[in-house]
Amino acid sequence: MKNGTEVTMFVLKGFTDKFELQIILFSVFLAIYMFTLMGNLGLVVLVIGDSHLHKPMYYFLSVLSSVDASLSSVVTPNMLVDFMSKNKGISSLGCAAQMFLAVTFGTTECFLLAAMAYDRYVAICNPLLYSVNMSPRVYVPHIIASYGGGILTASVQTGTTFTLTFCASNDIRHVFCDVPPVLTISCSDMHTNQLLVSYFTGIIETVTILIVLVSYCFILVAILRMHSAEGRRKVFSTCGSHLTGVSIYYGTIFSTYVGTSSSYSSDHDMIVSIFYTIVIPLLNPIIYSLRNKDVKEAMKRVFGKIGCINKICFLH
Repeated sequence: MKNGTEVTMFVLKGFTDKFELQIILFSVFLAIYMFTLMGNLGLVVLVIGDSHLHKPMYYFLSVLSSVDASLSSVVTPNMLVDFMSKNKGISSLGCAAQMFLAVTFGTTECFLLAAMAYDRYVAICNPLLYSVNMSPRVYVPHIIASYGGGILTASVQTGTTFTLTFCASNDIRHVFCDVPPVLTISCSDMHTNQLLVSYFTGIIETVTILIVLVSYCFILVAILRMHSAEGRRKVFSTCGSHLTGVSIYYGTIFSTYVGTSSSYSSDHDMIVSIFYTIVIPLLNPIIYSLRNKDVKEAMKRVFGKIGCINKICFLH
């Protein structure tokens, strides 16, 4: 298994070798990245700066935004450099670090989405006990546990991946060091690793999706019992946004990681991975903010104050 030189550097082949197309892709993904940072970090600042948003629901949303900004930052800057560089190499240590961080933030988001669904269940089905059932002693451990689950998953998957031998090829048909494409270039027996990735992802997705589905089943029953049309509309607006984000995210994760033991399509998986690491972090602030009345009012208050300050400074 170890005939030949063991690989210490990898080459991320990316989308294309055509320079003209790389310039276009660089411009597109740079714009996406800038809007992603502005949207997600702006939402974090908004939650911190507006006292009306100091609620568990918005604390979860701010943590989700920070995770999205971090996930995009793990992938996009290195990809942008590769678009403009002839040398697309990355060291094995750098590849392992990128894989670890990407899996950590990606898995953390799965757990956070489940925790947010439970938060909505408590708020809608037990509103009188919400302040007790979702006190800091409850939601802070939820957030810590989400990160803990992400770090544990990343440690196992990254650790087992880089115990394999890479000696035949160092060309990764991807834009970043994701688990499936790295496994495909190993010259070791990777069957166990592929099963580990599928089972880990399958278990996490099954548990978190069940939490989401059970929470929203109870929420649906509560909505049907509501007599107020305005109350129903507000609940549907909030929960509809959350379900949209959950469906998109879980769907892309499932199609990428579950079933890697049977097949791997580099082009398909590259596009799907780009979607959940770069496009979804751009969409989440839009999904969770535009239809949320509290967030829109907070934006007027916070950014209205900033506008007034700027006008005063300009006059002086």
